[in-house]
Amino acid sequence: MKTTFDGTMQPLDTTIPDPALIVLIGAAGSGKSTWASTWPSTQVLELDQFRAMVSDEAGDQSATLSAVNVMHTVLEARLARKRTTVIDATNTEEPVRAGLVQMARDYGVPTVAFVVSTPASVCVERQAARTPDRAVPEGVVRRQHAEAVAAFPQLRSEGFDHVVLADNIHRLEPLLKRASDTRRRELGWDGGDGLGGLLLVRRTFGPEVLPLWRWRDNSPLAGGDRVGEISLGPDRLVLALRTDVDGKGDVGFDLLVGCPHDHDCDAPAWQPVFSVTDLLKAHTSDTGLHPEAVCSVHGGPDDVDQEADDHARGMDDDAEGRADLEAQYADAVRA
Repeated sequence: MKTTFDGTMQPLDTTIPDPALIVLIGAAGSGKSTWASTWPSTQVLELDQFRAMVSDEAGDQSATLSAVNVMHTVLEARLARKRTTVIDATNTEEPVRAGLVQMARDYGVPTVAFVVSTPASVCVERQAARTPDRAVPEGVVRRQHAEAVAAFPQLRSEGFDHVVLADNIHRLEPLLKRASDTRRRELGWDGGDGLGGLLLVRRTFGPEVLPLWRWRDNSPLAGGDRVGEISLGPDRLVLALRTDVDGKGDVGFDLLVGCPHDHDCDAPAWQPVFSVTDLLKAHTSDTGLHPEAVCSVHGGPDDVDQEADDHARGMDDDAEGRADLEAQYADAVRA
């Protein structure tokens, strides 16, 4: 049995027409999803995503049949519209490939077998970095790899119009162009408004927060710094955009919190937040205040420590005063 894609009689091909049904073929961990990402996300049908759709777990193998049925429904709708579609799954079994080729033929769409020929050892090693629900056992990975190697010489006879090896295809340009176009839109370089003031918000807290964010212009709450808020129903987080953190010109966000030093204090206090995880901790924990939280009245941790020292010294002074009073009282009794 062959264990490598080298030495086959398969003619080299680099043709990927548009439209086309592009069937990725390779073992788990071969890098199929990386290659798939070079096409627009709307064109990629990933089996793991369909498993997650029907079972909430991308690695739930018991959901594979249901996931395939749903994926085929979407695929058929796309083929009917002559839309290029990429099937991101192992596709190492001949009956699976035969079904895909037949669907494409039914709609007159050319087929491309896109073989990702990563060594089996690398595919196995990559499983270690995956979460337990996504990791594939070594035996399964090696079986898939062997199936892909054995299938390679006969893919044309299976009905594929084009058979290409990933190592021979230049896909970096379309990936960079799409990334560049997205970045230009965000920055407003395409003539649009771009994300503007939301660019830093997204970079810090992620895209999920953007629909919930609004700026509270002209708010005096942060001493002249710009104030924004994240709100959803009754939940609200207020943040200040700091443009000169520590006097060094750094930019970051502070979250409005209660005074961490006096529960009866209603003055605004601010704690630095650097990610959406910080927001989650602050929103869900009564004790999750950042050690650098600063109250506009009580100050920061250093100020409170000094206050405590002063208080301790005051207690010592009181102790001496009480000793003097006690001595005066004793003298008065003796008199």
